Amino acid sequence: MTHGLVGRSAQIGSIRRLIDKASHNRLPVLLLGESGTGKEVVARAIHNANPKGAFVPIDCGSLVGTLMESELFGHMKGSFSGAAESKRGLVELADGGTAFFDEIGDLPLEMQVKLLRLIQEREFRAVGSLQWKKVDLRIIAATHRNLQAEVAAGRFRQDLFYRLNVFAIRLPALRDRKEDIPSLVAHFVNAAERAGLPGIEPTDELIATLMAYDWPGNVRELKHAIERASALRSEGALLQMSDLPSALQYHRSAAELQRLSGAFERPEEALPEFSLAPPSPVVSLPDSERRAITRALASTGGERAKTAQLLGIGRTTLYRKMKQYGIE
Repeated sequence: MTHGLVGRSAQIGSIRRLIDKASHNRLPVLLLGESGTGKEVVARAIHNANPKGAFVPIDCGSLVGTLMESELFGHMKGSFSGAAESKRGLVELADGGTAFFDEIGDLPLEMQVKLLRLIQEREFRAVGSLQWKKVDLRIIAATHRNLQAEVAAGRFRQDLFYRLNVFAIRLPALRDRKEDIPSLVAHFVNAAERAGLPGIEPTDELIATLMAYDWPGNVRELKHAIERASALRSEGALLQMSDLPSALQYHRSAAELQRLSGAFERPEEALPEFSLAPPSPVVSLPDSERRAITRALASTGGERAKTAQLLGIGRTTLYRKMKQYGIE
């Protein structure tokens, strides 16, 4: 693992090389990608590859109302009601280091103007002050939005976009680098153990389930799934599929049902005729599985080996599901 990034995919290798290049200058960096792809991890990696000063994360989505400018640039004593003391802003705290503007697409237009001046002139002015203050800092911005579309819609300044888009790095979705999932699982399992949670054994069945899922929440969702499984697991107990988040459980059941349905479309001369009607949208997945297994058993005269073959599943899986659904 290099720069805090986990994985051996070609995409991660390319990002590692871009991190090295970005760390050797102070040009603005723009990180693009879906939520949960690890943009802050990459931002910290760029800073840590050539550490200088502090790394200051700035969540643009949490900057609201009249205090937004004060949070960013600070204020002078008495500059507004409640300003009993002068205060340094986040930008000044990042002087000499890195300011990471997370979700830059959420920054209002009036603040985008001030950020543009900060990038161009390397200076800012605190609320209530008449003096401009110079700063030396690296600016890294990140967003899950399509900034070009935001510019076209008038929600993001074109000049600011061009200033930020000097060195862009696009992070891939986890579904596009699934070969990294086993490495990520091992990493998060080890992290959970270091945090005092019970260790889990990433079985082949678990890895297959995780690999089959498309992870709309990306690496963040995978991390939370492993943490949840670790937290729910009792010391010494085996990991159960019920320990996984409901989205994963539903996806796994849907995939198994789809596989069962697909099995009936394959002609098998040695097996009896069998067909499965598409599941009704008002019937739950467990009910659909139960019906499929019951009909398959009836079709084979109760011969479990033939039933498993007909359904396209292993006998162990068939026995487990029969026990689960109370099928004799």
